[in-house]
Amino acid sequence: MIIAVSLRGGIARIALLNGDTLTEYAIWRPDAPDGVGDFFSGRVIAKNPAMAGAFVDIGAATGFLPDSAGAAAVTEGAYLTVRVTRAAQSGKGPRLAAASDPPSDRPGLMRRGPGPLLELAARFPKANLVLDDHALIAQLRPALQGRMTYAQTAFDDVLEDEISGLAEPTTQLPGGATMHITPAPALTAIDIDSAAAPGDHFQLNLAILPEIARQIVLRNLSGGIVIDFAGMKARDRAKLTEPLKAALASDPLKPRLLGFSNLGFAEILRPRIRPPLHESLHP
Repeated sequence: MIIAVSLRGGIARIALLNGDTLTEYAIWRPDAPDGVGDFFSGRVIAKNPAMAGAFVDIGAATGFLPDSAGAAAVTEGAYLTVRVTRAAQSGKGPRLAAASDPPSDRPGLMRRGPGPLLELAARFPKANLVLDDHALIAQLRPALQGRMTYAQTAFDDVLEDEISGLAEPTTQLPGGATMHITPAPALTAIDIDSAAAPGDHFQLNLAILPEIARQIVLRNLSGGIVIDFAGMKARDRAKLTEPLKAALASDPLKPRLLGFSNLGFAEILRPRIRPPLHESLHP
């Protein structure tokens, strides 16, 4: 495994490579982090029984603390320390969880979380890192001493082309199929078009499952995801269930396949932690 990092204009692009295969991708703004893993001193400004949680002022924003993550035990006006478990996204504030650290006497940041690069490096402790920015190497040296190598170009032309394609809502799949991705506030719809792929639709759908799962990870599609497979007959849905679960098994966020709807769509629930790539590209 290699972690390639290219910094341009204050934006770090992070690519996890297994040989020549891009397996994960993230955008990181070191000067404007997404907040995941940050610890804040916060003050409970309102409890909301209907939403089973409380709104907490953390200084620069208002986050939501679910009852299941500690809100049930606090009262309005109370100070507590919270950790960001989900970044602000889709117009909603950050999701929080109570922490055991003592709070300060005013809302505000206590310490930053590791960020996506250090998290990835921790998940793959044997991976070497290739970076194209000396200042970023110096910044990361205390945590990644001995694992980093400088390269004038961290991304080759082939990798640049693939990453550029992630900004597009359409991508080609094996066998001539096309994957169309349509994000919406409540869910992400994936439509598989097999117009250019004659033959057995079931075998085609079976063959493209690994690439569908890889695209979900690369684009960080999260929350509710529905997939409209090409020419899927009702009797074939059950036969696709276990292979689809197997394709999703390598996803670091461990999404769940909920089954197939009456309309024949595969329904997947993938945790929302960091913003999806399309939001990161257009903050």
